Amino acid sequence: MKTSLAKLEGLNRSLTVELPIDKFNSKTDKVLQNMASQVKIDGFRKGRAPISLLRKRFGANASADAANELVQETLADALEDSKANPAAQPSLTKVDSKDSKTFYYTVEFEVVPEIKTEDFSKLKVEQIEFKITKEDEKRTLDGLKEQSTEYSPVKRKSKTGDRLTIDFKGMIDGEVFDGGEAENFNLVLGKGSMIEGFEEGLTGIVVNKSLTLDLTFPKEYHAQNLAGKDVAFEVNVKEVGSPKTPILDEKFAEKFGEKDMDGLNNKMKEQMQIEAEGIAAKKNKDAVFSELLKANEFDVPKASVDSEAQVLLQDMEARLQEQGIPSNGNIPLSSFNEEATKRVKLGFLVRQIVADNKLSADKKQVDDKLKEISQSYGENAQQMINYYNQDPNRLAGIESLVIEQKVVDLVLEKAEVTVNNMKFEEVTQQR
Repeated sequence: MKTSLAKLEGLNRSLTVELPIDKFNSKTDKVLQNMASQVKIDGFRKGRAPISLLRKRFGANASADAANELVQETLADALEDSKANPAAQPSLTKVDSKDSKTFYYTVEFEVVPEIKTEDFSKLKVEQIEFKITKEDEKRTLDGLKEQSTEYSPVKRKSKTGDRLTIDFKGMIDGEVFDGGEAENFNLVLGKGSMIEGFEEGLTGIVVNKSLTLDLTFPKEYHAQNLAGKDVAFEVNVKEVGSPKTPILDEKFAEKFGEKDMDGLNNKMKEQMQIEAEGIAAKKNKDAVFSELLKANEFDVPKASVDSEAQVLLQDMEARLQEQGIPSNGNIPLSSFNEEATKRVKLGFLVRQIVADNKLSADKKQVDDKLKEISQSYGENAQQMINYYNQDPNRLAGIESLVIEQKVVDLVLEKAEVTVNNMKFEEVTQQR
């Protein structure tokens, strides 16, 4: 066997393999002999037709089958001989069996990029740190109180803090805009959940009152098709509810699965810590990976990017489907190329760092990570742990998280790290 590897554009390679023509001829004869036992030709008993006749009738098919078999049998050795490392399955682009001495075939493929990682000490990475204060705890407890607030219908005029149940239609130029209509919509006055003027216009209103609010969407409104537009909201007030603030006692604690307020406060603080740590950890890891990507430039295989983009497209279509918004196949695959390229590049980069530094995860580290993740599942924590332990493929995902964190820790040991001290509320808004 003789191989010749040619470099094409980017990561593309072309590999030509030469084999003695006798191997091809022998393989073709074997294919024809196999055909002889399976086909029936007029004038001959099954399996008795001469090879010469079979070659005349089925020679082209036999040659194609023989060539494919030779490629399958020899390609792995040819790739090893040429020291090529394909990123995906090579595709057969040319076969030549007409030479009297040599059989040739050519395959093309993209290779795995060769990566030499930049010195970590040159990286500048920002990391989030936070501390939960008494104010944070009070704000979170107030949120629990709000969740438990009950509202009683009243006949008086509405005021800040009341919950209104309303039907409304929002119209621009006389047409209801998409998402601008709702029935039995609950709105707590003073929360600022609607555009400016909406809640103010419903303050001082009694039940069964209908009115029109002439308002304007903010110029920087998140929906560009509505930003800066004048809108008329037709509103019918169906109920005015007066809040009854809950008392912080055992009954209140029991609503959240605790025996008393001490237990609730301790559980609340624990959950606050777990939530903020999880968000900060993800942001900190993303910051490290972002700097790694900036510092290490290399090409990635197009086939890998296309495959990842397809995954992203399918995820997007699934999310839209859940929201009752069919995509109808109108989302272009190319719109995911940037994110797909980033993900593929990061995957290659992390694997290279892991290989260079011989990083691995032992069972204890995987178990500890699984236990850490399970904390956010509350009373279902053990069920979650069992779910992962039952399937090696699921557990492999946890192992990957452990190894990724080892990469992060390795970078942070050497990089120039700047600490960004944030408030608990700022961290939780980073979702």
